Amino acid sequence: MAPNKHSRNALPFHLKDFITFGYKVGWRISEIAKLTWKQIDLVNGIVRLEVGETKNKGVRVIYMDDELREIFGRRWKAGARKQLPWVFLNEYGTDRVKRFDKAWKKACKDAKISIRLFHDFRRTAVRNMVRSGIPERVAMMISGHKTRSVFDRYNIVNDEDLRRAALKQQTYLESQMGKVSGKVGKIKEISKQITLRNNRICPRSSVDRAMDS
Repeated sequence: MAPNKHSRNALPFHLKDFITFGYKVGWRISEIAKLTWKQIDLVNGIVRLEVGETKNKGVRVIYMDDELREIFGRRWKAGARKQLPWVFLNEYGTDRVKRFDKAWKKACKDAKISIRLFHDFRRTAVRNMVRSGIPERVAMMISGHKTRSVFDRYNIVNDEDLRRAALKQQTYLESQMGKVSGKVGKIKEISKQITLRNNRICPRSSVDRAMDS
């Protein structure tokens, strides 16, 4: 689930930055809603949750990318005028963001998409981080998943992941052998050539040969 141009435009102005942050880092809605400026380091571009401020009771630190720096800079200007501690303010700028069920459902309807859950962003953020090459352990630290079993439930493999895997394998084989057609009939030939080439680079030991006989 990605907040594209149409779905973002359908959101009320006061929720756009909130939703973008949730989409990128995968934090729980309560963790984002309760963010205060004492947890933000604008100079170094850091957002920090201390012990007791997260569901799993651990410290969490993330570094802002360019878009998040822009968002927090904008939020700071809006909040500083009102002298409020919260980062993300409600529609009237009088308190933090709390419930926004109706606004969320209306935005989904206006964007012509089925009703989604904000919590779906946790799954989206995890998959985006893993696909972009971020080590899974680091992704867990960003999203706040403490156990591997829970993280794996969010890091779901779908058809698109399988297609990406096929393309990556094709790219690898082409880099090893030059461009090939990829037909099944050539697999044995390609495999044999790779094996012969690897044996020339690293000759097999007598033990290896003996085990094959």
